[in-house]
Amino acid sequence: MPGRNIPSSRSDNPSLTNPHTSMFQEKDILQFRKRGVSIDQVMDQLSRFEKGFPSLNVVRAATINDGILKLGEQEVQRYVTLYKEKKKGLKLLKFVPASGAATRMFKDLYEALNSFSGEEQDFTAFLEQRNLHSVLNVINHITEFAFRDDLDMLFRKKGSSLNKMISEGRTREILQAMLISEGLNYGNLPKGLLPFHKVNGKGRTAFEEHLVEGSLYCRQTDSRVNIHFTVSPEHESGFRNLLDARKELYASLFDVRFHVHFSRQKLSTDTIAVDLNNKPFRLENGEILFRPGGHGALLENLNDIEADIIFIKNIDNVAPDRLKQDTVLYKKALAGLLTDLSSRINIYLGLLETESNPSSVLLSEMADFIEHDLSFILPASFRKMRATDQRNYLLSRMDRPLRVCGMVRNEGEPGGGPFWVANSDGSTGLQIAESTQFKMNDPHHARVFRSSTHFNPVDLVCRIIDHHGNRYRLHRFRDPETGFISTRSKDGRDVKALELPGLWNGAMAHWNTVFVEVPPTTFSPVKTITDLLRKEHQ
Repeated sequence: MPGRNIPSSRSDNPSLTNPHTSMFQEKDILQFRKRGVSIDQVMDQLSRFEKGFPSLNVVRAATINDGILKLGEQEVQRYVTLYKEKKKGLKLLKFVPASGAATRMFKDLYEALNSFSGEEQDFTAFLEQRNLHSVLNVINHITEFAFRDDLDMLFRKKGSSLNKMISEGRTREILQAMLISEGLNYGNLPKGLLPFHKVNGKGRTAFEEHLVEGSLYCRQTDSRVNIHFTVSPEHESGFRNLLDARKELYASLFDVRFHVHFSRQKLSTDTIAVDLNNKPFRLENGEILFRPGGHGALLENLNDIEADIIFIKNIDNVAPDRLKQDTVLYKKALAGLLTDLSSRINIYLGLLETESNPSSVLLSEMADFIEHDLSFILPASFRKMRATDQRNYLLSRMDRPLRVCGMVRNEGEPGGGPFWVANSDGSTGLQIAESTQFKMNDPHHARVFRSSTHFNPVDLVCRIIDHHGNRYRLHRFRDPETGFISTRSKDGRDVKALELPGLWNGAMAHWNTVFVEVPPTTFSPVKTITDLLRKEHQ
């Protein structure tokens, strides 16, 4: 709901005389104001806790030749060539959500350390008794991680070494040294600042891998590489320091000029938290608790971007150099397909704007393009509309942001996937949906979810400018009915949290969307520390 200014005087503020807002005090209003949110926004969020969110009206899973394109080798090469030709004069940008903390990467390690209270020499036996195989796996392969030398140097400063610590069975101390602030502090850092791979004997962080990737497919004709990272305020200096230390190395290595920018999730996108009775949750100091609204809040950051083609990829999905070839190839192919579709959309929109009474042949051609190339099934009522109404419908349908999304075969990874979803006007389009958006006790929903063949790896190429060169207002194309509610803990008390429509889910629900199968080699996420032991990261 649109925000509005909140006057400081109670008598001048009609919202304060509204009985539904009587739960708020003057200090609450000031708190809202500092955050850049209105009472209307807060009340809308509170009503969400009461009524919840509806499940999606899913029709079926998107599969190969039914919502997901499978490009042949010649098609891939054609789109790569097209991208190379069309990108001349365009501003390219790589957008990387990088604010996620690495704490969840080390969840098993934390639980093992916190649950053990015995002697040091008994720690390994404790892990074996509890069948904590993931923790044992880390210990047994500790020298295979890219941060091995950092760990060794830490112990050498204390008169020991990593090998000596291992031989002495001091495994608990090794894990603690990885996580605590007096050690490597990995448990408190974002994933982007952790060494993922080893290159020429030195660790390379996920942040650095994105600099390398950007050089390989997001390089403009003037050798500039634009990359935008969204970061947490407390970690921004760490990213900037790493950039200062490494930028010239990679610029020289790939003969590019890096233009790297950072932004933070805006306070105004945080959402109010409530107790189990759906009343605003107050901290010990009396302030109302607000929590980050999830990655959907980054729609604000994306909305501020100025670029012709935007590549979106998560911070933890990077591969070492020997496996980058497929990633680079398909990123270029997806971008080529995006430019091809954009060109055709622009031609059709130009015709619709100049011809107030287009022929039935032209309208039919455009309808076929929307259904076959943009994978959007028009409502049955469309064929019965008058020509002027068909023109207006097609104009509205094509005049919106465009995204081409890579999809990988589902091999058991948790997360969302591609589905056909019915709209209120009888049309059917493609969406990336999470399990939380399904009603699993409904046989149809459960069957559709289980039939999904592909997984969303967050591999997007986007166009957010219209055919006149103006930026779209991305909020217009978000589905506000696609957020979700979760239960968390704060100061030992249960708290209900509200997440905004996900950035690549409901936040892009009304974009023109095309799904393309990409090779599994383009997807190598790091969700837990043991993922770094997979062959694709070694």
